[in-house]
Amino acid sequence: MSLFPDIRIVPFPRLTQGSRWRAEAMRSYSAPQLLWITKGQGRITVAGVTRGYGPHNAIFIPPRTMHGFEMAGQIYGSAVMFPGMADLDLPDTPHHLRIRDGQVQVEITGLLDGLDRELTQKRAGARRAIRHYAGLISVWLERQIELAEDVTSVPVSARRLVAGFAALVEKDFRTAKSVAGYAADLGVTSTHLTRTCNQTCGRSASDLLAERKIGEARRLLADTRAPIKEIAAALGYASPAYFTRAFQSRTGTTPTAFRKAD
Repeated sequence: MSLFPDIRIVPFPRLTQGSRWRAEAMRSYSAPQLLWITKGQGRITVAGVTRGYGPHNAIFIPPRTMHGFEMAGQIYGSAVMFPGMADLDLPDTPHHLRIRDGQVQVEITGLLDGLDRELTQKRAGARRAIRHYAGLISVWLERQIELAEDVTSVPVSARRLVAGFAALVEKDFRTAKSVAGYAADLGVTSTHLTRTCNQTCGRSASDLLAERKIGEARRLLADTRAPIKEIAAALGYASPAYFTRAFQSRTGTTPTAFRKAD
């Protein structure tokens, strides 16, 4: 067992082994996380903005930020979770960094290797060392953000609107709230919200909302014994039949068949 259970380093192969949907489903975590990708490529959607990723990309995702992967083959790297460490001064907004400097790549790899050693080896002073490594990783991230260029062509106004939508979805996706309701909260029309979502991530607003609901439905079906009718109600579906149709439309299988197969 780790001497410092608050921080975790999870290798990407462990994130993606077993059911692929667990890595690709739209979701969020209560703790901030830093993804360091060393091999492989694909696309990641964070707060409603989709970008391609590849080797030597660092992606910071704040807590309770909706995100999901698309993977082209096997991905290697690490995900670092920082729960209960508000004093690290980690960013409040997502960042996608492409690290081209070889020395900087070696630096973050060394910090992660050192942190992993302290988490797994029972040595004197491990708790102090873990906190110091976490602080150095935070400093590394701050410095790379300061040096980074904005590589996306998506206007800031569009990113801000879609980030607001993603944050509201994360808060309310368990209700029956419609895209029109989210648009009204944001002070825009449904048409404008959908057009902006298509611009930032190639999905409509209703697609993003549905993906978040179905991602949670998969998790509940796989990890709990809750009856399907309870899951449908917990996610704001009007009836179990409507939930089944929506689930099958998105996944190609029924909730019952998915639960049996997972």
